[in-house]
Amino acid sequence: MPTRRSLHRLLRVGLPILLCCIGIYHAFFYFLPVLPAAPFIKTKPSGRLLDAQGRLLTLYLNEDDQWCLPCPETEISPLLKQATIAVEDQRFYQHRGIDTLAFLRAMFQNMKAGHIVSGASTLTMQLAKLSGHPSHSWHGKLNQLWLALCLEKTLDKTAILNSYLNKAPYGNNLLGVEAAALRYFGKPNTALSLAEAALLAGLPKAPSALNPLRHPEAALLRRNHVLIRMRQEGFIDEKIFKSAVQCPITVAWHPFPHLAPHVAQRFQSDVRKKGCVQLTLHSSLQKRMENLLTNYLKQYNGEITNGAIMVIDCTTAEIRAQVGSANFFNLPGGGQVDLSRALRSPGSTLKPFVYALAMEKNCLYASEVLLDDTLDLGAYNPGNFDGEYNGLITAGEALHYSLNIPAILVLERTGVAPLLTTLQRLGLSTLTESPSFYGLGLTLGNCETRLDELCAAYLALASLGSYRPLRIQKNTLAPTPVQIFSRGVALALYNMLEAPFPTDDQSGLTRPRRQEPRVCWKTGTSTGLHDAWTFAFNKQYVVGVWLGNNTGRPSSCLVGARAALPLAAQIFRRLPKRDTPPWPAPGDELHNVTVCALSGLPVGKWCPHKKTVALPKNQFLHRRCQVHTSQEPSGEIATYWPGTALHWDLASIESAPPQNVHTDENKSLAIQKRVLQITQPVENAVYVLTGEKGGDCIEAQSSVAQEPLFWYQNGRYIGQSDGEHPLYIALKKGEHTLACMRATGEKDMVQFSVTLPQSNAVFQTE
Repeated sequence: MPTRRSLHRLLRVGLPILLCCIGIYHAFFYFLPVLPAAPFIKTKPSGRLLDAQGRLLTLYLNEDDQWCLPCPETEISPLLKQATIAVEDQRFYQHRGIDTLAFLRAMFQNMKAGHIVSGASTLTMQLAKLSGHPSHSWHGKLNQLWLALCLEKTLDKTAILNSYLNKAPYGNNLLGVEAAALRYFGKPNTALSLAEAALLAGLPKAPSALNPLRHPEAALLRRNHVLIRMRQEGFIDEKIFKSAVQCPITVAWHPFPHLAPHVAQRFQSDVRKKGCVQLTLHSSLQKRMENLLTNYLKQYNGEITNGAIMVIDCTTAEIRAQVGSANFFNLPGGGQVDLSRALRSPGSTLKPFVYALAMEKNCLYASEVLLDDTLDLGAYNPGNFDGEYNGLITAGEALHYSLNIPAILVLERTGVAPLLTTLQRLGLSTLTESPSFYGLGLTLGNCETRLDELCAAYLALASLGSYRPLRIQKNTLAPTPVQIFSRGVALALYNMLEAPFPTDDQSGLTRPRRQEPRVCWKTGTSTGLHDAWTFAFNKQYVVGVWLGNNTGRPSSCLVGARAALPLAAQIFRRLPKRDTPPWPAPGDELHNVTVCALSGLPVGKWCPHKKTVALPKNQFLHRRCQVHTSQEPSGEIATYWPGTALHWDLASIESAPPQNVHTDENKSLAIQKRVLQITQPVENAVYVLTGEKGGDCIEAQSSVAQEPLFWYQNGRYIGQSDGEHPLYIALKKGEHTLACMRATGEKDMVQFSVTLPQSNAVFQTE
C-alpha cells in the first residue's frame, strides 16, 4: 500500500514528468509515432468448430486455457458499449488517451486520503495493459501512459473500444463480452438485456471479487452502480433505470456448445492450426440426433447401452449428423469411444451388395425363384435367423426378408472374390483378409466393418450405383464418383428393398403412414446378438443406425428389425423436408420382360403361364426357365425341380424327378411359405366356362392358407378365408384382378381371365 511519503514523492517527481508529457502530446499530437496496431487488436481466440451454416458446434480453450470469442464491431451490443463507457471512461470520446480532468481529480482525492482511493485509467490505457504492458511499477505506469497517447494516433475510437471489449477479463477464465454472455446468460452479447449488459460491464474492475456465480450480492451492487452511471451520463432515462435496477440477477453456468464431441476430437489438431474449421454437420439436426439416441435407449433398461447414428445428404455426400455414442461423458464401457467408426460385425447388411453384384454379372434376375431350405455344405450348415424356412421365394422377397440360404445361393453364383473386390471398391477398408478367409459366410456378415463406411456403400445404392466417399469438412473438393453398379441394377434394388417403416407401436406391422416418403431399408443382426443395424435410404437421405454394447455383451434385444429399425424410422421421419423427389425416375433403365409365372425366369419353350416384370435393360436374357418340359407322347407339361438347394439354378436343371404341374402334389411344391403368394389362380391363368351348375368356380388358394386372409376381385371385397373356411370365386367372362391381403397389410395380386368355350354350346352368363 503506497504511503503518504511515496505519494508526495510521486508529486515531486512524477507529476512534472506527466504534465510535461501531456503538454508535449497536446502540442505535438501529429508528430507522435504510429504504433503497429496488431499487438493491440490481436486476441488469442478459442478454437471453433462450425456447422454448415456457420453456427458454433464446439468451442475449444485457447493456448492460455481461456475462453475467448472475439467479435467484429457490428456484433457487439450498443448497450454493452454504453455501459462500459459510463462506468470506465465517460469522457472516452473527448480525450486523446489520457483524461486530464480524471487524472487531476484522482490525484487530489488520493492526496487527501493519504492513499490511493481513485484511479484515472482510460479505456485506451487499459487496452495497453491488456496487450501485455502492465503497470506494476511507476516506470510501467509511465510506459502505459505513453502507449495510450500513441494508440490514439494509431487507432480510432471504435477500434479501441472494440478491442477492449474483446480482451477484457470477465471472470472464470472468460475473455471478451461474447464468451461472458454465452457462459453467464447462454446467449450472444447482442441479445442481452440492459440489466445483463450492465452486469457484464461492471465485471472487469475485479473479475474474481465480482464473479456473479460466486458473489451475486457484490455483482448486483456493481451492476446497479453501472446503471446509475448510465443514467447520469444520459444513456438511459429515469423510467428505464428504475425498471432495470429492479431486475434480479439471472446468471447461471451455461455450458459452451459441445456438439458432435467425437468429431470434435478428430478435428482438434486442425482447429489448433487454423483457429476455425467448418464442417458439413447441421447443429440443430446433430443436437436432435444426440438427444434422440440417449432417450431411445432408456427403454432397454441396460440391455442396450450404446449406439451410433449417421445421416447423409445424398445430393452432396455430406454428413449432416454423426453421433458416436449415447453419452460422451457418462456411459458404461466408455462413451468417448466413437462407435460410428468402430469395427463391428455387420450381420445381413451386406446382402444387398451380393444381389446387386449377381444382377450385374447376369447370373440373377430379381424376379427369379430361389429355394429357402436346409443347405448342407459339409462343415458349414447355415440356417435362417428364426430357424424356419420358406420354400420357394423370389429373389426380391428373399432380400426383403433377409433370408440367409438364398443369399448364400446367390453368393455361390458370383463367387466370394468378386464380392470382396466390390465391397473394397465401395470403401469397406476393413476387409483385408483373403476370399478363402471369409468364404460364403461373407454375405452373412462374418467380418468387421464400420458404420461410416457402410453408410458410404449404401449411398452408392441410393445414388444409382455411383460411389462417393463421405464428406464432413466444408468447402473441400468432391472426389470423382466411381460407377460400381449400373443404374438399372440400382433401380432394381430400389424395388427389391422398398418397404414402409413399421409403426411406432412396436407391433411388427408394416402399415405405411400417410404422406410418408418412399423409402428402402435393410436390417442386420450379428451372430450371437451382439450388434443390431439398420440402413434406410431414398434419393434424398441415407440413415445408418448401430445399437449394441461397448463391451460386446450380447442381448436378446439386439435384433436389427426390433431395435435398430424403429429408431431409423424415427430419424427418417424427423429429417428436414426436401424439394427434390425422394424416388428416382426409372427412365429407360428398366424394361418389361416376359417371365415364367412359376420360376420368374425369362420364359422357356414350354412355360404354360407367364407374367411381365421390369428388369434392368442391360441384363442379358440368356438364362431361360428350364422347369417345364413336354412329356412324350402325351404332350402334357411337366415340371422338373432340383433335388436340393445346393447349386440351385432353375435356368440349369441337370436332373430332378418330374412332377405334373396340374397335380395336387405340386400345388405347393415347396415347403409352405410365410411370404404371402396367391397360388390359385396363378398369374395369367385362363379359365373356360362350362355352363354346368356349380361348376364354374374355383377355390382361392395362397401360400399362407391357415391365416385369416381378405380377398378382393377387381377392387371389390369378396370375402375372407382361413384354414377352416375356404373361399370360392364364381367365374365370370372377362379379364380379372384378384388381390389377397394379410391382417398385417401384406398383399399379393394376380391377373386371370375367363372365356367362353370354343363350341356351339350356348348358356347364360352374367
